Amino acid sequence: MDHTRRRNRLARHLLRVNIAEGHNPVMSTLQPYLSETEAPARAEVDALAGLTLLEFGTDWCGHCRAAQPALAEALSKHPQWRHLKVEDGPGRPLGRSYRVKLWPTLVLLHDGQEVARLVRPTQAADISAALNFA
Repeated sequence: MDHTRRRNRLARHLLRVNIAEGHNPVMSTLQPYLSETEAPARAEVDALAGLTLLEFGTDWCGHCRAAQPALAEALSKHPQWRHLKVEDGPGRPLGRSYRVKLWPTLVLLHDGQEVARLVRPTQAADISAALNFA
């Protein structure tokens, strides 16, 4: 097993352990998106307690990159939110289960249930309003 694959496997394991133990891992907006093999399964996401922001997109998406400063600003004011960046694409099961069509799509969850959704947000105020509402 090569170094990158081993590192990704370890990161995926640690994420699952933290989530299972009720820790609130907040991923920086500068972190890369979780790949299909790293991303949690839908059942794991549904079982998450508390507040979770799922961000679907890709590293190469211009809209996704443009949204990062606004997202970082909004999340800095809401530390109670767990932020999971999930790489999306054709056939990706988690994105398909949420019927993601455009990137970035932010799905806001409370105890694993969707409470709000933002598609291609550009303003920190819009993201903050959704985080406050949920």
